[in-house]
Amino acid sequence: MTATARQSRGLKPVPPGVEYHRVLAGEERRIGRGILAIVLLLGGMFGAIIVFQAVGTWIDGILWPGVPGDERLVFTPVAHTLSLIAVALVIPWSMFLQRWLYKVRGATLSSVVSGFRFDLFARALLAIIPAFLVALAVFELLSPGEVAVWRYQDVVWMLVVTVLIVPLQATGEEYGLRGFVFRVAASWGRGRRTSLFLGIGVSAGLFSVIHTAGDPWWNVFYLLFSVVTGYVTWRTGGIEIAAVVHAAFNTLTFIFWIALNADISIRLDRSAGGLDTALLITGSLALIGTAVVVWFRTRKTGPATTPPEPREGRSDRLAPVSGTA
Repeated sequence: MTATARQSRGLKPVPPGVEYHRVLAGEERRIGRGILAIVLLLGGMFGAIIVFQAVGTWIDGILWPGVPGDERLVFTPVAHTLSLIAVALVIPWSMFLQRWLYKVRGATLSSVVSGFRFDLFARALLAIIPAFLVALAVFELLSPGEVAVWRYQDVVWMLVVTVLIVPLQATGEEYGLRGFVFRVAASWGRGRRTSLFLGIGVSAGLFSVIHTAGDPWWNVFYLLFSVVTGYVTWRTGGIEIAAVVHAAFNTLTFIFWIALNADISIRLDRSAGGLDTALLITGSLALIGTAVVVWFRTRKTGPATTPPEPREGRSDRLAPVSGTA
């Protein structure tokens, strides 16, 4: 669709030279609209989680009648699957909210070229998955956790769900927090750097709050996680690498738990003293290493960080992907 056609439908084209976090910025800060946008985003996500999980628990009760809930896995198969799907739906939900409240195409949440850059995504997979695999393996070796008895069918089900749906759940959080909330909060600032600090700060704070950790070190880890993913989103002009980081961490963590028959109730402990020092160190090193590599690789050239100039006679979606950082 051309820029003229989009304008005729009330959508605002993103002009060339605008960084990812400044796409929603304008002459007015529109703080009230931004707060409404964030409330709607989180309300929609948690509302979907509650409804989907309730439906899943009901289905689990039908599939395993007479089995008390506390005798099943903490993550009952169907309830767990539907709760993950609920978070994955944040992807279209955040796109809809951006289009509705700010009149900007939802596809721009993926990147500054209004599309998901699968080439960048694939390169990030090759680099990030081995790093997080080593980090989690070192943690498990240094600090073995409690184990539990897993039913055979639950192991199979959880493996399938982990591989197929957990990456979508993680990506949903990235579109919501490092995409939409990042942009909304950044639009409250006047200058480029003020916008960047506001965007990363607000999205990081919300990410920590919605994970409701009672352990202060878990909150520190969540803040570091969000700052790093926010930084790489800005540095690369898109959500792709942040999605890989989040998906790799969540998916590999679940795979280790399944392989080691981990007691999930203990592993999910977020109360005071719940975060193992070994995980804090290994996980933080992997995150900081990711940020350093992204900085190093984008010092001179790298993925486009602003929308490219549209070619004559073609839409901006077909413009070149490459550019300087």
